[in-house]
Formats: sequence, structure tokens, C-alpha cells
Amino acid sequence: MGHPPLEFSDCYLDSPEFRESLKCYEIELDRTSKSLKELIKDGNSVINAINGYSVAVQKFSQTLSTFQFDFIGDSLTDDEINIGCASCLLIQVQNASDLLIKPLEKFRKEQIGVTKEKRKKFEKESEKYYSQLDKHLNLSAKKKESQLQEADELVDKERVNFYESSVEYVYQIHQVQDRKKFDVVEPVLAFLHSILTLNNLTVEMTQDFMPYKQELQLSLQNTRNHYESTREEMEELMKRMKHPSQISKMHSFLPMEGYLYCQEKWALGVSWVKYYCKYHKEGRLLVMTPCEQRPTTKQLTLKSCIRRKSDSIDKRFCFDVETVERNTPVTFQALSEGDRKLWMEAMDGKEPAHCTPPAVPQLELNEVGFKFVRKCINYVETKGVTQEGVYRTVGSNIQVQKLLNAFFDSTHPGDVDLYSSDWDIKTITSALKFYLRSLCEPLMTYTLHRDLMCAAKSDNLDFRLSEIHSLTYKLPEKNREMLEMLIKHLVNVCSHSNENLMSPSNMGVIFGPTLMRAKEDTVAAMLDIKFQNIVVEILIEDYKKIFSNRPEDSTVPPIPPPRITPRKRQPITISKRPPRVFQALSPDHFHRAESNY
Repeated sequence: MGHPPLEFSDCYLDSPEFRESLKCYEIELDRTSKSLKELIKDGNSVINAINGYSVAVQKFSQTLSTFQFDFIGDSLTDDEINIGCASCLLIQVQNASDLLIKPLEKFRKEQIGVTKEKRKKFEKESEKYYSQLDKHLNLSAKKKESQLQEADELVDKERVNFYESSVEYVYQIHQVQDRKKFDVVEPVLAFLHSILTLNNLTVEMTQDFMPYKQELQLSLQNTRNHYESTREEMEELMKRMKHPSQISKMHSFLPMEGYLYCQEKWALGVSWVKYYCKYHKEGRLLVMTPCEQRPTTKQLTLKSCIRRKSDSIDKRFCFDVETVERNTPVTFQALSEGDRKLWMEAMDGKEPAHCTPPAVPQLELNEVGFKFVRKCINYVETKGVTQEGVYRTVGSNIQVQKLLNAFFDSTHPGDVDLYSSDWDIKTITSALKFYLRSLCEPLMTYTLHRDLMCAAKSDNLDFRLSEIHSLTYKLPEKNREMLEMLIKHLVNVCSHSNENLMSPSNMGVIFGPTLMRAKEDTVAAMLDIKFQNIVVEILIEDYKKIFSNRPEDSTVPPIPPPRITPRKRQPITISKRPPRVFQALSPDHFHRAESNY
């Protein structure tokens, strides 16, 4: 069972659940590091044994070479020459260390080692931030304004450093988890191949091994391609999430959650207890989980929320909450003034509502948009359908914006001649992709996104196709019309793949994120991009079946049961290829191989 993806947004909340998930990843990373260490150790043992065997065979061959066959006559036949040279055969595994040991050691050093360094930095910055925060919250509200302002700036600086280290650590964890899928398996596969093909001494075993090797190589290549296609986007998301402005943005989603200190009165005095709190606006329910111990979670139903005046309490950032369960107000302390405003806003307190900037106008799926897509398709099919890397190569951003501004000019919309000398094929293909990406809602809609992802993840290839077929006809009519026009064009482009090198799989990588996207940029959404690619690949490969006939409503295919056992040798990145199952190599293979020689 895999771990749930760590979201960058969780770094800002730093909730107990986030820390538990982080701990699971760290345990897995330690386990991987230990396993690699054992694998390197055992691999060296195998290599040493093979080298020892090779030395013995070499010595044996040298002895044989001193043994001469006498012959009658003044020349040798070809068969006699071959017999005489047979003694010179050597059995070696060349560059075994380069194939196995060095790549594994490089992965441990460059990936796991870097992750451990990021972990140390995260733990160091975490300790510094929370230590500074405790001191900050205990400052008296009656201190001079200049002293309070200086303290605010100091804790803000530590908070930014902590968030940056947390986001970078989460990013590196995902990188090492993704890379180990191919950076570890590829060297092992290459090493096994070098052993099994050793001087063609195990032909039968090699024949059994080769189909499995080819299937695994295809899966490895697809996994590497998906990693490369999402790496830049995840890195860009990480950079955006490191910006301090993301703090208020993350807290703007309901339910509101984060750390609060609650004033609790005891017989011997008053204490402030730290809780991780979640506020559910619909039921006005505040759920409080203590951080220091593990007692039962508390729940309070809110009646009202009132900001606490600074002259009425010696603590800063406080507010009072009246609840159904208690007769007296409960006083909470937020982590900062901005944090208090967010809690007050969520609880309908007296703080002013958070203002959001007006939305930027987006391109629309209207008559002008259809006209633009048709013109782009006609140009590509007339001038560039055989051009190598069509749709993969990117045009100049300046030229793309110039084309879009001219075509969607409100005074003369659509009045652009694409066949003029101003535009080249890269500009037009890039402008078409930009238009589809910039729609207010993706062409395949937010509503159907989850269902499409579930269909693409199915092991049952027939169900995968029939479900995507059915979901396509749940799109709004104009969306389906645009999709059909585009996919028909991509089918035509892919039919020239011998010249343009653009297969349905390549087009899936390009148009998957263009036609589909999740509402929020999360790590989970990034990991689903490969399944978006599969949907587009299926639409291209089964264009006639999907768009020629409506799905039969009366024969809805059953939903396959969830997978219990791990997938075996079935690369999910292939949309149509049926799974091939090969028998595992058994000792019988080795006995048969030995008897043949």
C-alpha cells in the first residue's frame, strides 16, 4: 500500500497528521537506504564470486592453450581450427561494478543523502521557529510598540525559514520516491541481463528472460517519462508555495485549521494549553486536539466570536468564543495578528472580511474560440503535419501572445490570416495549446475529472475504454464538439508518426494537462497527470469507437473490484497493450541449461 502524497499546503499547517505522514515517509526512506546498502554488499559478493570464477576459467584456458593437437597434412580445416581455438574462451562479466554498484551508490549519495540533509535542515528550522514562537507569544502586550514590532519581524523571519525548509523537504521526499522506481531497478535489470547473456552460455534462460526484460524496460521508460513531464511543474509549484503570500491563501479554505493556545483556569491558577484546532463553518463546530498529550479530542459549538481588546489581557492576538457547552467565554490566542484575523473571519467575528483581487478575464469556449481552433488545425494539417516534433516544440511567448491578442481582439475578433509570413508552425501550435489551457474550466470539465482519473487507473482495459467512452458523452455539447474536432486532428497527426515522431503516447503527454486539470494545484493532482495522459491516449487510439457511436446506456459495465494484491508486470501507462504474464524463472531452467552444455 502506497503512502498518501504530501501536499505543500500541509507544510503551512504543520498539523499532527502531517508530522505522522512525514514520519512514515522517513521510515520508508531509512528502509530503502538499508536495503540499498545490503543490495550493494550482496552485489559486490556476487561480482567477486564471478570474478573468481573468471580467473579460474582463465587459468584453465591458459593450460588448455599449451595443449596442442597434432595434425596430418600441411593445412587445417575450418572445423579443426575452431576446435583448436575453443580452449581460449573466457567467461567474464565486464564492467559489472559500473552496471550495478556505482549507480546504486550514486543514488544513495545524490538522492537519499540529499534528502537526509533536507531533513536535518527541516528539523533544525522547526526547532528554531517553535522556540522563537513560544517566546514571542509570552511577550506582554504592554511592552513598547517598537519592541513588539521588532519581535514580530524576528518571528516572521523564522516562520518563513521554517516554511521554506518544510516545502523543500517535502519536494525532495517526492523526488526520491519517484526516482527510485527507475534509478534502482534499471541497474539491477542491466546486471541480471549481463549475467544471463554471459557468452551465450544460458540461451534457454535468456530466451525466457528477454520478454520480461522488454516489458520491464518499457515500464521503466514510461515511468521516467512521466517523472520528467511532471518534475518541472512540481518544482514550479514548490517555488510558488515557498512565497510568504501563500500563508493567508492556504488558510482561506474551509475548514479553518491550525494551532491555537487556549486559556484554561485551574484551582491553582491559569495556564495556556496548545491545541491543533479545526473549525467547520457549516455546523459552527470547533474540534480541538491537544498537542502535549493524547487525551480525548474536545468539541465546542460556537455561538459568537469576539476580538479581545489588548488592554484587557496581557497576551497578544487573543479572541473570546462563546459556546453552547460552556457558560463562560473561552479565550484563545492565535499565532499572529494575521492568524487571528483569519480565525475571526472564519468564525464570523468582527474582523473585516478578507478581500480577494478580481479574477483575471479568461478565454472562453465560444464561437470565436471554435473559429480559432479550426484555423489552427487547418494550418497544421496543411503546412506542418509531417514536421518532426509538431506540438512538442514550443514557439516564442512573444509571438504567441501577439497572435492571441490579434485573434481575440474585441473590435475585430477572428480577423487574422494565419497564412501570412508573421506566423510559423511552432507559434500556431503553441497558441492552440495556450488557448485550451486558459479556458475558465478545462475542456473535459472539473465535474468529470475524478471519474476520468478513476477510469484511467482501472486494471480492466475494457472497463477503462467503455467508461471513458461513456464519460465523453456526459460533457456539455460544445465541449464534446470541440474535443471531437481536436482528437480527430490529433489522430491525423499521429498517422504521420513515421515522419513527425509523434505517437498517441507522445500526444497524451502534451495534451493530458491541457485538456484536464484538477481545481487545485496539489501534489496529488501532479501525480495524476500521468493518468490524464492515458485518457487522451485512449481518445486518440479509439477515436472511431468513441465518437462514432453513443455508449449503450442499458449495458453499463460493472465496476471492477479494488485491487488487493500489488500489480505484477502490468504497466498502467500503456492504454491498450494487453498484459503479458511470464512464468518466474525456476531451478528447472538452470538444470536444463546446464544439461545442454
